[in-house]
Amino acid sequence: MFILQNQPIFDTVLVSRQIQDMDKKYNFKNFEENIYSFWEKEGYFKAKVNSSKDPFCIILPPPNANADLHLGHAMYTYEDVMIRYHKLLGYETLWLAGADHAGIETQFVYEKHLKKQGKSRFDFDRKTLFSDIWKFVMQNRNTMENQLRKLGFALDWSKKKFTMDEDIVSIVYKTFKHMFDDGMVYRANRLVNYCTSCGTSFSDLEVADREHTGKLYYITYSVKEGGSVTIATTRPETYLGDVAVMVHPGDARYKSLVGKTVLLPITNREIPIIADEYVDPKFGTGAVKVTPNHDFNDFEIGKKHGLSHPPIIGFDGHMKDTGLEDIDGVYVVKARKLIVAKLEEQGFLEKITPHEMVLHTCYRCGTTLEPLPKEQWFIDVGPLKEKAIEQVKNDEIHVHPKRFKKQLIQILENFIDWNVSRQIVWGIQIPAYKCQKKNEWFISVEKPKKCQICGNCAFVQDEDTFDTWFSSAQWPFATLMANCDCDGSDGFFDYFYPTTVMETGYDILRAWVSRMIMVGYFETKDIPFQHIFLHGMVRDQKGQKMSKSKGNVINPLDMIQTYGADALRAALIFGTKEGGDVVLSEDKIVAMRNFCNKVWNIGRFIEMSKTNVVIPAKAGIQSGSVPMKMGIGVEDDISETLKQLQKEFGTVQKQYHLHFKKFEFAKAFDLMYDFLWHRYADYYIEQLKECMQNGNIDASQYMVKVYYSCLQMLHPYIPFVTEVIWKSFHGEDSSIMDSRFET
Repeated sequence: MFILQNQPIFDTVLVSRQIQDMDKKYNFKNFEENIYSFWEKEGYFKAKVNSSKDPFCIILPPPNANADLHLGHAMYTYEDVMIRYHKLLGYETLWLAGADHAGIETQFVYEKHLKKQGKSRFDFDRKTLFSDIWKFVMQNRNTMENQLRKLGFALDWSKKKFTMDEDIVSIVYKTFKHMFDDGMVYRANRLVNYCTSCGTSFSDLEVADREHTGKLYYITYSVKEGGSVTIATTRPETYLGDVAVMVHPGDARYKSLVGKTVLLPITNREIPIIADEYVDPKFGTGAVKVTPNHDFNDFEIGKKHGLSHPPIIGFDGHMKDTGLEDIDGVYVVKARKLIVAKLEEQGFLEKITPHEMVLHTCYRCGTTLEPLPKEQWFIDVGPLKEKAIEQVKNDEIHVHPKRFKKQLIQILENFIDWNVSRQIVWGIQIPAYKCQKKNEWFISVEKPKKCQICGNCAFVQDEDTFDTWFSSAQWPFATLMANCDCDGSDGFFDYFYPTTVMETGYDILRAWVSRMIMVGYFETKDIPFQHIFLHGMVRDQKGQKMSKSKGNVINPLDMIQTYGADALRAALIFGTKEGGDVVLSEDKIVAMRNFCNKVWNIGRFIEMSKTNVVIPAKAGIQSGSVPMKMGIGVEDDISETLKQLQKEFGTVQKQYHLHFKKFEFAKAFDLMYDFLWHRYADYYIEQLKECMQNGNIDASQYMVKVYYSCLQMLHPYIPFVTEVIWKSFHGEDSSIMDSRFET
C-alpha cells in the first residue's frame, strides 16, 4: 500500500456510501443558504479570548446601514479570504461586523425619499426628522446585513456594532473631550466648503474637483484719484463683497496706484489698492480683487492686511447685503447673470474670455461649493500626524502593496486642521455646550445638569453633528471596547487590539485610513492595526469606471442569484494585480462559475473512481519521500507519477503560503486555479485515471489527499462549493473549517 511518510492515523469513510450525494452538476442554489445557516448556527464565526491561540482580527469597514451592497462592498472578499485562511492555520479569528450611519449620505438619500412625497427636511423639527431617519435606516439595515451573508462572509454577527449605538457614541464623546482637554480641539470662524443644497460644510478631503471650461470676466474699477484699473475674475457676482484690489509689488504697471482708492462699480463703495507678492502678474491683467469671505486665499490675505467686509452670499445660496435691492435674495447662479448684465450695461465690463478652471463641488450632489465663513469645531492635527508619519515610516504599520506607503506618508504630511462640524440632523450631535452668560463653550460626555462655565445659566448644545469620518476614525478601537465587559476583565480588547489588518479601497486612504492611524494612537497609545491592505476599484471590461449613466454597472446580487457567490468572489480576485483596479465582466464571472464546476466534477470523479476504496477522512500532506511497494512496469510508472505529483504539489503548497505571507492573495488563487485545473485534472488524473478505476489503492488514496488539501487552499476564495464537497466526503455534520493546514 502507498504510505505517506509521518502520516497520522485518520478516520475512514467508505466512498461507495457517498456516491449518490454528488449530482452531475454543482447547483449552488441547492446549498449556499443552508451552508451559511449551518456555519452561523454552529458558531464557526464567533470569536472568543483563547490564550492557547494567536489572534487574527479584522474590523469590517462599515457599509452604509441604509444602502444595498454594490461591487465595492463585494471587495470585502479579500477580508474573508484572510479570515478563513487564518482559521485554517489555527488562529482565533475575529471579523467584527458593523454598519455606518453615513451622515450626509443617508440624509441625502432620505431627503430624496421625502421629495418623492412632495416634502422636504424643512417640514420637520430636528427631533422628528432624526427619529424618522432612524426608522428609515433600521428598516434597511437588515437587508444590507443579509446581503453580506449571501456573499458567504465569515462575520461575527454576535458582536456587530452600529456607529450610533449608545456605547459607540459614548466612546466618540470621550475621545473628543480628551482632545479638547489636551488643547487639540478649538472653535474658529473660518471659511468652510459649504454645499448650499445639502446644507452643510465639508472638509477639504470631501471636495470633488471637476475640470471645467469657465469664463474670465474683465471688470473695470474707477480710481478715485483719477483713471481706472481692470481686474480679471472668474466670479463677478462676488465683487460686491470686495475689500481691495491687489497687485504684485514688483509690477511696474501698477506701482503708482498702490495706496490709492477705487470705487466698486455700480455701488461706488470705496476700497484700497494694495500690493502683495501672492499675486501672479501673468494672470489676467495682473490686478485681482480680494473677497475674503468667499475665497480661501483671499481670506488669508484679508487677515494679513486687516481688511474685512460682511459676506454677501448666505448659507441658502442666495445673495444678501450687496447694496443692490434687485440682487439681494437672488440665487447666486442667477445673480451672476444679472450682475454681468448690469456691468455690461453701465460700461464696466471690458470683455469675457474662456478660462480653464477647476470647480470644487459637493461629492454627494454635485453642487458647486461656496466658500463661506462659519464658526466650526476644528482639530489641530499637527501632533497627531507627527506620530502617524513616524509609525508608517518605521513600518510599525506595514502597507501592502508597498507602493502606497509613500502616498500615505505624503497624505499625512499635507493634512491640514480638520473641520469636524456638520450642519445636518442625521449624525452624532457634538457634545459641546455654550454658556449663554459668558459666551464660552465647554465639552461634556454626559448630558450636563448645569453650566460648567458659570454654574447657573440656560446653556445650549451645539446643533451641529460630527463629521462621519470622526466617528469612523475610531472604529477599530471603539468596536472592540464596546464589546468588552464593563470592567474589561475578559481581556477581549487586549487580546484583539491592535487589530491585525485594515483592508479597504485605496480611494479612502486619505479620507479614512490616515485618520484612523492618527486618532487610534491618540486614544489608545498604540497602532490601530498592524497591516494595511489596499484593493483597487472595480471597472468594466474596457477599464471604465462603472456608472448607471454608462449602463455598465454590474449588480453583485444579480450575479449571486445567477452564478452563485463563489463565482463572483473568485472573479473579483482572479488575475488581479494586488492593489490594482479589478477588471470585471459577466464573462469572467461565468469563467469562475465554470471553475467551481470543475472543482465539483473532480470530486465526483474521485468519489466514483472506485466504489470500495477506503480513504482518509481528513486532509493534509506531509512532506518527505513516498515509499512504494509495487511491482514493475505499469506500477513503476504509477509510482514515478505519484512521486512527481508529491514533489510538484509540495512546491505549490510552499508558494501558496508564501503568497499569503506577502499579501499576494490573487497570486495564491491563480496558482491554485492553474494547478487544480491544468495539472491535477488535465495531467495527473489523465495519467492515473485507469489505475484508480481499476482499484489501485495507492493512487486513489494519494489523489484524494491532494484533492483535500486543494479544497482547503481554495476554501478562503470559494467557501461554499469547497464546504459542500467536504461534507460529501466527511459527512453532513463536518465542516472544512474544522480542518487545519499541515505546516
